[in-house]
Amino acid sequence: MSELIIKAGGFTFGARFEEADAPKTCAMFRKLLPYKGQIVHVRWSGEGVWIPLGDEDFGVEYENHTSHAGPGQILLYPGGISETEILLAYGGVCFASKMGMLAGNHFITLTSGLSNLKKLGNAVLWEGAKDISFELA
Repeated sequence: MSELIIKAGGFTFGARFEEADAPKTCAMFRKLLPYKGQIVHVRWSGEGVWIPLGDEDFGVEYENHTSHAGPGQILLYPGGISETEILLAYGGVCFASKMGMLAGNHFITLTSGLSNLKKLGNAVLWEGAKDISFELA
């Protein structure tokens, strides 16, 4: 069962929070719902899209962090050596920036619509930025 509905680039995905492994990040993001932004294709990380958030400080530190997100995993990089961002992997990702390797908090996992994930990533790569929204199911 999905806890979240994520809409991006004309596609709809179901998702769940990773509450047990990233409770502070999930609690912080729940307070922002419904959340709207724009995704652009990653520059250094491989097959992923991201929401650039600049100097935004969400008040969370590392928890359940990884540099190797799998397809359908959503990470929050809380800032530090690079800008704050949310990353959605649609394929192989080795999370990095111009500063080098990064690790982000894996706090959401897609649970449905996965057959459209690569289509979304390719659309962002070839067509440019797309709107994205997160809301409770």
